[in-house]
Amino acid sequence: MTARPDAPLKVTGSATYALDNLVDRAAHGFLLLSTVAHGEVASMDVDAVRSAPGVLGVYTPFEPLALHPVTSPLLGPMWLPLQDTNVTHHGQPIGFVVAETFEQARDAAGLAAVTYEERQAATSFADGLASAVDAQPAASEAPPSLSVLADGVASIEDALDASDVTIDATYETAPQNHAAMEPHSAVAVWADGELTVYTGNQASHLVAADLAGALGLPADAVQVRNPVVGGAFGGKATSMPAVLAAAAARELGRPVKAALTREQVFTATANRPATVQRIALGARRDGTLAAVRHDSWSSATPDLGFIEPTSHGTSREWYRTENLAISQKAVPLNIPPATFMRAPGEGPGSFALESAIDELAVALAMDPIALRTRNNSTAPPGEDLQWSSKHLDECFEVGAARFGWERRSPDGRVEGDWLVGMGTATAMFPGLRFPATVGVTLHADDTATVAASGADPGTGLLGVLGIVGAESLDLDRDRITPLLGDSRLPPGGLSGGSTATASAGSATMVAAGTVIEQLLALATAPDGPFHGREVGYADGSVHALDDTDRAPMTFGEVLRSTGRDSLGATGTTAPGEEMAKHSFGSWGAQFCEVRVHRLTREIRVSRLLGVFDAGRIINPQAARSQLMGGMIWGVSAALHEGIEFGADGRVTNRDLADYLLPVNADIPDVDVRFVEHPDTLLSDLGARGLGEIGLVGMAAAVANAVHNATGVRVRRIPIRLEDLLED
Repeated sequence: MTARPDAPLKVTGSATYALDNLVDRAAHGFLLLSTVAHGEVASMDVDAVRSAPGVLGVYTPFEPLALHPVTSPLLGPMWLPLQDTNVTHHGQPIGFVVAETFEQARDAAGLAAVTYEERQAATSFADGLASAVDAQPAASEAPPSLSVLADGVASIEDALDASDVTIDATYETAPQNHAAMEPHSAVAVWADGELTVYTGNQASHLVAADLAGALGLPADAVQVRNPVVGGAFGGKATSMPAVLAAAAARELGRPVKAALTREQVFTATANRPATVQRIALGARRDGTLAAVRHDSWSSATPDLGFIEPTSHGTSREWYRTENLAISQKAVPLNIPPATFMRAPGEGPGSFALESAIDELAVALAMDPIALRTRNNSTAPPGEDLQWSSKHLDECFEVGAARFGWERRSPDGRVEGDWLVGMGTATAMFPGLRFPATVGVTLHADDTATVAASGADPGTGLLGVLGIVGAESLDLDRDRITPLLGDSRLPPGGLSGGSTATASAGSATMVAAGTVIEQLLALATAPDGPFHGREVGYADGSVHALDDTDRAPMTFGEVLRSTGRDSLGATGTTAPGEEMAKHSFGSWGAQFCEVRVHRLTREIRVSRLLGVFDAGRIINPQAARSQLMGGMIWGVSAALHEGIEFGADGRVTNRDLADYLLPVNADIPDVDVRFVEHPDTLLSDLGARGLGEIGLVGMAAAVANAVHNATGVRVRRIPIRLEDLLED
């Protein structure tokens, strides 16, 4: 068992989050938000705001902070606040008030008198479906619509018509908020023309580049620090509070803190979109899939900024079929923007696809696991790139035995007043890598540091750097100090896309190998202690291979003998040619048991099991924790959370009292197991991502279990009590 390096700080309250950084003379900023969903800010009377106690600065679209357009390499064009008077959604930032204290800034912002030229707002996803437009799914190079058809088949409809058994159903998923424990915030400090910003984010070097661009600064004039991040889940790839705080701090000549309230997080940042998905499946009598059609609609902003890639993220890859057709459309709405959220596409997409697979199993009178394994793919349909490593069948075999699947009845079972059912689903998330650079430094006290600019927002990357660094340097783990969260460290370890372990871990291996080579060269140099000897490295020491009587020297001893305090090197890796030769993905089998009260229709999740094939598991304790968190999120998606909009576009449940999330009483013991087969085609480390796959499929497993228990098929989440009430 390997403890998280940051665990003692977090559980004792000693961890320093962004706003915990205390700086002299810090002022406090507060956002002013729009109160209409669509229109133009006609005027803003802020005289009363300026006259309020403690106010230092007031910024509006009419008196904006000076900012420059920015295009992020990760997210594209970056929206910058207060740069125009256009309002596209309720709760959009339209002002920023800075005062001596947070309370003064908040109270003063309430004194602003704002008038609007209001326009008709589109706020209903259901009403907008009829006017949906083709849209490019996020993070996909594929066109919005594509099809793969067998020879002689004219259309997907012909393939469906020719199938022995078909199902055709529509599924709905609710929009979600990231609900990270730490709201978005920043502290900006200027000194001698250079900027230091403390802000929770997912990759400090990327946020530093965004800030440098927005403020018109050289890249090396900005330092972003985030050694501790209170959750991100895709919602902190950029930092809007950091932009405002930095620009205001430059204007005022003093540090500025900017922190969103929980209510503001729901509209001033981005969310997961709502989706509607229609799936038709056609199969032969033996369960072989003959046709898959998956049409998706995603809610979006008027500029179609982010489109949830549901069909492209699931049906495009998961099952073997001769005929496939997928499409993606968007419904432009005046609602808060959307962005990546844990398992973007695969999360909501798996609810629809895995519910449909369960419906097909019922129509075929076939075991749901048998149907899935019969259609297990060796490559995405229509592609020749086979999966580099895939052991999904083993996941289902292990899971079924451990969960007691053989005891499942097609009609569930009854225990007193409770109807008990079991459900299952496939989980999959792409195996990805990003370019990454990591630095490894040996110190004269026989310790080492492993450092990268990336983030650990709870993912366990800090521990991964320590573990891989210790292995690569042949040292005990307690002699390694991993460092993250500083943009001036080597640029590696983006916490996104389940890429950090494979990317930064592989770079760590390269950096360690390089620094060992440098150490051996130093040891055999003319002034080195092993001059003229053939040497090797093991157990943290340099050994003379041609003189076994010669005592080895630790690397610290070698450094001290040559008058050095340290020796460092960086290692850089990027996706290689293997990425063009194979398809990559992590796989899993999700299992759920629910108990539904026969009278009240209360749903209780009683057992959860996930069995995952994610390559080599670097830190089993942290990996299990990550997967448990994802599985719990899947339960939350199925039974609890969803953003609700009023007719005027206002978010009506914009706090953690009304935006429902599961508590301890909602979640039983969560069982996680691994099917461990290292995938060295993705990286020398052998690991694939697992940060997101725990969420995938779980909502469908819950809904499938509810159907098994009650006979009621619910095709929208979150499932409500009223969905199970008989007419």
